[in-house]
Amino acid sequence: MIRSLSPDADHAAVAAFLDEAADYWLLADGEAPGPQAAEEFFTQCPPGCDPAASHRLGLYHDGRLSGLAELSFGFPAPGDAYLGLMILAPRLRGQGLGAGFLAHVETLARDAGAPTLYLAVIEANPRGRAFWDSHGFRPTGLTRQDDRNLIHRLAKPL
Repeated sequence: MIRSLSPDADHAAVAAFLDEAADYWLLADGEAPGPQAAEEFFTQCPPGCDPAASHRLGLYHDGRLSGLAELSFGFPAPGDAYLGLMILAPRLRGQGLGAGFLAHVETLARDAGAPTLYLAVIEANPRGRAFWDSHGFRPTGLTRQDDRNLIHRLAKPL
């Protein structure tokens, strides 16, 4: 089951999920997500996007929050959709659930009239990059370096 998440009802479940999926943050940031990470999931979005218009989604498996996604609109250009986060619990990766979660996100983006879905992937995450490649995302040619990672922007026409 996939459903929208709210900060009031789902904050504790999101915080627990982030602890469970800390391996990604250790890879990307060099440290586990802190206590503010659950709050940031509900409030942050790409530049120029309206957090109130973003989708904060939870994937439930066996009654437990097992995946998160954040979909925003208006970045990198007005009308575009940007998948700021999509992550599954380590216990479920490689079982095919990501494809269904992504299909749901793509439907929301199409329904909003977005012509393209964008995302970023860190070079240190080849398994994630392989997932995005296998689902039709292609390099845009834009990359940037942060303190730890080379980050590649990918796009998929909808």
